[in-house]
Amino acid sequence: MTMEKILPKKSFAPWVKKLAGFEVYAPVEKDGVWIYEAVEDLKEISPSYPNTVQAPKKIIFPQTETLFEFDTDEEGQPTLTETLPGKKDRVIFGVRPCDARAATLTDIVFGGTINDPYYQARREKTVLVGLTCNHPPSPNCFCPSVGGSPHSREGLDILMTDLGDRYVVDAVTEKGEKLLSKAKNLFTKPTDRDRRELATAFTDSEQRIERSLRDANQLPGKLKKMFESPFWDEKALGCIRCGICTYLCPACHCFDLTDELTSASPPKGRRIRTWDTCQFPDFTMHSSGHNPRPDRASRLRQRLNHKFQYFVEHHGEFQCTGCGRCISRCPVSIDIIDILEEVHDHES
Repeated sequence: MTMEKILPKKSFAPWVKKLAGFEVYAPVEKDGVWIYEAVEDLKEISPSYPNTVQAPKKIIFPQTETLFEFDTDEEGQPTLTETLPGKKDRVIFGVRPCDARAATLTDIVFGGTINDPYYQARREKTVLVGLTCNHPPSPNCFCPSVGGSPHSREGLDILMTDLGDRYVVDAVTEKGEKLLSKAKNLFTKPTDRDRRELATAFTDSEQRIERSLRDANQLPGKLKKMFESPFWDEKALGCIRCGICTYLCPACHCFDLTDELTSASPPKGRRIRTWDTCQFPDFTMHSSGHNPRPDRASRLRQRLNHKFQYFVEHHGEFQCTGCGRCISRCPVSIDIIDILEEVHDHES
């Protein structure tokens, strides 16, 4: 399903105003940092904004959420109250294609054999409106190497492409078509000129990406062979176990569950889910005190093997979309592209 329309930039704000009843999110700049936040007055999306620090994943899969609350009656019997997310419709504008592709990977995790009702409730009520990366939003972008592109439609309901004074607006799903129908009079049909400029924009956007992975499809086999290699000890020497690489990743999804007491007598509280990371020392700590990943080397190996071997073996997809955040934001300059290039040359 696809339906292309043209939207003059001057009509963008009037379209957004037609979305009564939706919570609207978009990338905004605060103190020199770009983040996704709820907005009320959205005049235009800057096509040149860099990658946000965090992906819009946090809107669908919050960093902290309450799963249920528990209480105790006068007879000491516990009661549980589920706290599913509300039914509010939301639309997220300016989603980069790599972040939208990441949502399809998280869909696999939370929508497989056992559906996660908390994630699904938000995902189903959210419309993702993407923006083509006419220019790489980060110098460390490498989305084509892992199956994406600067104009990928995967995971999106609408893809917008900036053509100077107008957007090409491509409704990819039924949810996307419904969003366009909120203001039919603002959209026009694309001309042959529009289509030519769109094709040029797509081609140019791919050619502007400077970084890449070599022979990514060979990585699962190579990583499997070097599981016990001292290579990992060397590469993990600088890691300070901060977890930035995973907390900023649009596709990472690990979490911890914690029970919190708000009252000791009678016992009351809640169970909360919070993001967690395989880079923390206690992530795999057993109650016996044994830790199968006791050092930085085994944890760095886990992160790369999960993304470029295990997930591929189980689901046929890389668990990385090439956004480059983990490279750009690492305080000790650990670069997974460089590491994986060395994996290719490593002799097991």
